[in-house]
Amino acid sequence: MKTIFHLDQNELPQRWYNILADLRTPLDPPLHPGTQEPLDPAELEALFPKACIEQETASDRFIDIPDPILEVYRRWRPTPLHRAVHLERLLETPARIYFKYEGASPTGSHKTNTAVAQAYYNAMEGNQRLTTETGAGQWGSALSFACQTFGLECSVFMVRISYDQKPYRKTMIRTFGAEIFASPSEQTEAGRAVLARDPDSPGSLGIAISEAIEAAMRDEATKYSLGSVLNHVLLHQTVTGLEAQKQMEMAGETPNVVIGCVGGGSNYAGIAFPFYREALERDDPTRFVAVEPHACPTLTGGEYRYDFGDTARTTPLLKMHTLGHDFVPPPIHAGGLRYHGMAPIISRLVEDGVIEPLAFSQLAVFKSAVLFARTEGIIPAPETAHAVHAAIELARECATTGEPRVLLIGFSGHGHFDMSAYTAFLNGELAPAHPTNGAFSDQRRSLFC
Repeated sequence: MKTIFHLDQNELPQRWYNILADLRTPLDPPLHPGTQEPLDPAELEALFPKACIEQETASDRFIDIPDPILEVYRRWRPTPLHRAVHLERLLETPARIYFKYEGASPTGSHKTNTAVAQAYYNAMEGNQRLTTETGAGQWGSALSFACQTFGLECSVFMVRISYDQKPYRKTMIRTFGAEIFASPSEQTEAGRAVLARDPDSPGSLGIAISEAIEAAMRDEATKYSLGSVLNHVLLHQTVTGLEAQKQMEMAGETPNVVIGCVGGGSNYAGIAFPFYREALERDDPTRFVAVEPHACPTLTGGEYRYDFGDTARTTPLLKMHTLGHDFVPPPIHAGGLRYHGMAPIISRLVEDGVIEPLAFSQLAVFKSAVLFARTEGIIPAPETAHAVHAAIELARECATTGEPRVLLIGFSGHGHFDMSAYTAFLNGELAPAHPTNGAFSDQRRSLFC
């Protein structure tokens, strides 16, 4: 039985897929943070390169990937598709479980796909430096790598709890030549304001975004780079799903359920959006399942409304699922999923009933992560482990119903820099975490009823 499916480098997708061309309901426009009127895209030029701004509202179904970006992608792309046969056997399930392994990238996660694109576009416009935030460190690592590749300087504001929990992510970021600060920091007015209120603040992505934007606005040669949420970021990630489509064809399968973790939405967009288009064309009942942490339940516990993307209210307001821009989540180990908001496209698809959100506790998630590691030999990142856990739950349901469903996991990254989290779990020291704005139980829905 073949269990790994590889594409040749000449099969690397030459275009990204733009889901804006196929949404049932158009997105609500971003609003200016001051006037709260629809934002003129040109007003974003202080933060982003023109190419990325154009991609925010592009109507073309496919957008060409520039050759210099493809050249960098070829260092690790196409990434492999695996069938998790050992896990299937242990679960005694008729389900067939596949996972698209983005841990093969230079920094160990899917984040590099958009980091390379954003660094390239900034370099082409003559910008000299990028600022950004990072939660667990995958995005900061990816942008540091990309900036080094295209000769840009890079400053990273890392959420303090992850800064303390993940020392080797800090080292990776510095190895690629970037500077890194624990957020909230003394480097910005936004950071100092938070520390004045709470000197022991664990930080949040909303706070770190505020700091990164403030730092970018000080210098005309500096731009801000975001690792998730915005349309152009999700666009760049679709290279993953486009490859996976070809690989599933090689396996002779069509996924019944496409599963991925969601924090801001970029990973899930990457694996799911091309299959969404395929489902539209075939008019088939493919299910799309997005998995988030119980402690930061943006989709399962948040409101769908306009909100700021950062704590200091400097970003445009986006129509999205949100827990509130001042929400500070508990210090769970899945730092990349600790964001108060969600990508407008993901939120729109949830509202349209296309994407089904689920939320789980970190104890249940780590139990499944260890099970996956012991059967398949790959240690999932804590973020990725949420998707793994959902797939295992669904595979167990298949064992009960007898239905031989095909499950596809967007495996966003490996957990090699997350051993402190696994140590805590294996030592019985990993406590359940609860959101600060109320308690949410695990959200489950049968996909087969």
